[in-house]
Amino acid sequence: MGDIGRLALIFSVVIIVYGLISHFMAIRTKNIRWLKSAKSSVLVLVFLTTLASGSLIYLLVTGDFRYDYVASYASTDMSLFYKVTAFWGGNAGSLLLWFWILSIYTALVTWSKHKDSSQYLPWVSAILLMINGFFVLILNTIEQPFALNPEQMNEGDGLNPLLQNPGMAVHPITLYLGYIGFAIPFAYGMATLLLKKADAVWLKVTRKWILVSWLFLSMGILFGSQWAYVELGWGGYWAWDPVENASLLPWLTATALLHSTMVQERKGMLKRWNIILVTITFALTIFGTFLTRSGLLWSVHAFANGPIGAYFLAFIGIILIASIWNISSNWSVLKSDAQFESYISKESSFLVNNLLLVASAFTVFWGTIYPVISEAVTGSKVMVGAPYFNSVNIPIFIAVIILMGVGPVVAWKRSSLKSVLRNLSYPIILTVILAIALLVAGVTNWMTLLSLASTSFVAMVIFLEFAKAVTARVKVTGESTIRSFFMLFVKNRRRYGGYVAHFGIILIAIGYTGAGAYSVDIQSGVNEGDAIQLGKYSLYSRGLTEIRDESKQTVYAEFLVEKDGEEIGVVRPEKVFYNNGAQPTTEVSVVSSIQEDLYVILNGWSEGEETTFVQVKIFPLMSWTWTGGYILILGTLISLWPKRSARRRRSLEAEPIIYG
Repeated sequence: MGDIGRLALIFSVVIIVYGLISHFMAIRTKNIRWLKSAKSSVLVLVFLTTLASGSLIYLLVTGDFRYDYVASYASTDMSLFYKVTAFWGGNAGSLLLWFWILSIYTALVTWSKHKDSSQYLPWVSAILLMINGFFVLILNTIEQPFALNPEQMNEGDGLNPLLQNPGMAVHPITLYLGYIGFAIPFAYGMATLLLKKADAVWLKVTRKWILVSWLFLSMGILFGSQWAYVELGWGGYWAWDPVENASLLPWLTATALLHSTMVQERKGMLKRWNIILVTITFALTIFGTFLTRSGLLWSVHAFANGPIGAYFLAFIGIILIASIWNISSNWSVLKSDAQFESYISKESSFLVNNLLLVASAFTVFWGTIYPVISEAVTGSKVMVGAPYFNSVNIPIFIAVIILMGVGPVVAWKRSSLKSVLRNLSYPIILTVILAIALLVAGVTNWMTLLSLASTSFVAMVIFLEFAKAVTARVKVTGESTIRSFFMLFVKNRRRYGGYVAHFGIILIAIGYTGAGAYSVDIQSGVNEGDAIQLGKYSLYSRGLTEIRDESKQTVYAEFLVEKDGEEIGVVRPEKVFYNNGAQPTTEVSVVSSIQEDLYVILNGWSEGEETTFVQVKIFPLMSWTWTGGYILILGTLISLWPKRSARRRRSLEAEPIIYG
């Protein structure tokens, strides 16, 4: 199977070259035969990438240690599930996964039947094939997943224990689906310039691709945070790690893009801004891949460093140079159809939202690469920690949240300050009352107070928007309140799904505020029968227990947990030692409630195992963060769900004859 996979990657190069030639011939000659051949070549590419990926998975599952990748990331004692996930556990395998997904995306776009996209498709497919070409060249040269092992081995090293977690199995897939998806709106954006089109058709065609990619990227960040929370044992969920930042960067610019595209679709404005945003977003996805693999900055998430980083850096340079040339050459084509008429308008609120999100992205980018710049200039690497990122970004995020509340009540084109304040009067009054109550309750940190007040303000605005819409619908249709509520989503899924997603973000912000501002912790050494007291919690030690199996040794401490004198459960934080000599992993134990999480880490034990050393934390409102994340996903899915009439209309659309 290894030979089959290797040949599949070699033939992929040939097919990509042929696909590019046939696409360009279809553009030049408008010949239907070239068109059909070009489209067929993309299907052949999907077959080859599937064959190569299936071959590597087969080698991992069967434990064929003749191949270096299998020997490095699989072992006979691993479960079938983790043998499969080892596919993306290393550099070469993860790049093959990237190539596989990208080829499938390319085929979906090339064979799409959207009536508005036919004229764009030859250029879009050609650009996507060029991106495919970069990855297949990497896989055939410096990162070969089917390279033979120079040594004969009967056992492999196995997958990194940190990756042997169900959440970590899902996190890379969702992250990649998001990263790779942004190649499609980028390709459409470049194609619209090459065709010298000034309309918003490319945004209409790619809006769902942007939203789907943003959804998967959001899921990847959420799942990665949950994995870090329970697996790493450092006692947190977001550390402003370079690779974490690399996933946040395109999320920020894509969030800005999602909002600014509405302005172009509706008013024909921000054309240049949207092209720039889509280019930056795609470049940042490649930057994230570069950062993970270059070894430039240390990260618990990163792959081993090697020469591949230079190739990715060169690829980013090519993307930026080609994009800047394309944009500058067609700058006049992107002239706006209208101008801003008022500072108080929905267009202006979207623009300010964009500027804030891009400002946040810039500060994160600067803080991430600053150690490299400082080393190049001064010779010493100065790391940038969480205080910098928090102090700069928290005010920006609060401003974005406030805009989320103001935006729904501001009209397109022009609004008056009086009408906006009138529409927001109840939320403003209630927010002021809440802020006073929080001050009385002891919330004196102004940033924490502002965060809780602003999130509550937006939640009240969203509630009033739903209440007003339901009340109006009940009056007009005579439906029940519950039916009217659900019919809002049927009639305008994009708008009300967006409100649900915004509410999810509000819950995430509240959770982060509570956990960040009011977490407490204690480190203690206890003997069996001793108790640890933290806040309302009492933890009674039941000693250490050791469990062995074929692949690992697990040591866990058991504590009976009481809250306010009432027993609420048992926690068992663990240390896991693997037989292959890998560094032990830490599994935390969490008792979660709507008010807070009790979070227990096993740090170690004395030589005679008489004393257990643990760290106990309390994270207020932490569950709100995870709940908010899944509500955000729900809201995005609602926005994506097609209307029945749209589904029926697409099923009746005939395939276009030519897209040249």
